[in-house]
Amino acid sequence: MFMGKLLAEAGLLAGQNVTWMPAYGAEVRGGTSYSMVKISNAEIASPIVINPGILVVMNKPSLLKYESKVKPGGILISNKSLIGDFNKPKGIKVVNMQMTEIASKLGDIRCANMIAIGAIAKHSTTISIRNVMTALKSAFQGKEDLFILNKKAIEKGYGA
Repeated sequence: MFMGKLLAEAGLLAGQNVTWMPAYGAEVRGGTSYSMVKISNAEIASPIVINPGILVVMNKPSLLKYESKVKPGGILISNKSLIGDFNKPKGIKVVNMQMTEIASKLGDIRCANMIAIGAIAKHSTTISIRNVMTALKSAFQGKEDLFILNKKAIEKGYGA
């Protein structure tokens, strides 16, 4: 959920129209929960995302459930640490990174989602690393240690 909110904030900082729709339920960290973010120059009529241009999947159940929905020419960013290798869908770009492993080396596996944010900033034409970092600083205002950890994770994802 935090990943979606941070992307929405970065989109707003870019002067874009943004919607963010989190799907809260009985899910827990590591489960199949999701949020939908739309970022556009144009007005957004509905927050529902049917065929995402960018899809981030952090685990195998999410990959199996959502990979077929990425629009042609889109990007699938996946957590290789929990998913492993898989048959890459045709017509989309796949970025399969060891997010959990990288996060563990940084000292906290909970920042694996920030590694995904870094990958989004690198491969997206809409989200800039500058706006992501500004949104991150705002989100962790007064929590310098968390800001530094998550900043490092984003930088690792951007550089991978």
